[in-house]
Amino acid sequence: MSYDISELDVGIVHDWLPLLGGAEKVVQQFVSAFPESEIYTLFNFLSEEDTAFLNAKKINVSKLNKLPFVERYYRNMLLMCTRHIEQFDVSKHDIVLSSSAALAKGVLTSVDQPHISYIHSPARYAWDLSHEYINDIQGRFTFLKREIAKELIYRFRAWDARSINTVDTILANSNFIQRRIYKVYKRKSKVIYPPVNIDKFSLNTDTRENYYVTASRLVAYKKIDLIVKAFTKKTDQKLVVIGDGPELANLKRIATPNIEFVGYQELDDMIKIIQLAKAFVFAAFEDFGILPVEAQACGTPVICYGFGGTSETVKPLGQSENPTGVWFLKQDPEHILEAVEKFEQNIDKFSETECRKNAEYFSNERFRNEITDFIGNGMENGFDSGSPVL
Repeated sequence: MSYDISELDVGIVHDWLPLLGGAEKVVQQFVSAFPESEIYTLFNFLSEEDTAFLNAKKINVSKLNKLPFVERYYRNMLLMCTRHIEQFDVSKHDIVLSSSAALAKGVLTSVDQPHISYIHSPARYAWDLSHEYINDIQGRFTFLKREIAKELIYRFRAWDARSINTVDTILANSNFIQRRIYKVYKRKSKVIYPPVNIDKFSLNTDTRENYYVTASRLVAYKKIDLIVKAFTKKTDQKLVVIGDGPELANLKRIATPNIEFVGYQELDDMIKIIQLAKAFVFAAFEDFGILPVEAQACGTPVICYGFGGTSETVKPLGQSENPTGVWFLKQDPEHILEAVEKFEQNIDKFSETECRKNAEYFSNERFRNEITDFIGNGMENGFDSGSPVL
């Protein structure tokens, strides 16, 4: 690559920084690749320690960040946020790199200023899951709240469809999201898988203990209840559940004695539990899904729902010479149970080293290299807009 990436002045735009999740780790790797960059974000609620993790030269926030107690209701300010993302002045930067799950891609750039947007997903609540989102609205004045939500979503959808047209090149975090981007925006994109810190999740080749494990924030869409229900029908196998959240009480109520809830675990403790498990069980429908990759980095096979991101990160038994897991094709306890039994019957076909090898494809270093190579090539030869053929 002949273009000197170190000379680039990059403006990094991100929706918001409420905590350090997968999208924020993408931003951290952007900063690592372009150390002189500045971050622009609507809200920053990170602690000093978490802010230091990003290691950015400067973090610029919108005026909305100063509103009293805004961390409690910022997600309800979507339409106001569309105006404020456009108010960021990023004109001084050579290039703009946005990390967007809804808003960041709408930042305004000049005609000669390349804007590359890394799309985590088109906003689900505005597009394919809008009916589900509205139907989940309950409580007092349900009808009125749903009608208001419909109008707000309609207005956001119009802005969303328009704002994508100002992006020069789109990057998708998986083939699954690439298909969603084309479905919603009719724009082509290039897949660059997100970064996973696999070095922290070291390989274990020691004797494993006789239990399965799952880990997640215990909220409904993570589908931990399906895993728990499956293991209530397989009481000869132990399941360890890592995590805390609003679903914990309901999960404990339906659980049998072979299911152990260990609550929130510090990262090092969580890694030890995953390293010693027979397999990691994952039932959510995710755009990518970092935990299954982290489990494989420990040498732990994954039993997972075979759609969405896990269909790209877990090599299934029966379809690969070197499987790293077992897929189930319906999100229900019976299919999870069948997958567990299939794993038990074929446990000798799984290799810790093959699991680790598969995980290494998704490393931080690989991500930085792909991003810098892509941008360096684009600055030298031009970026493909991926616009629809007219």
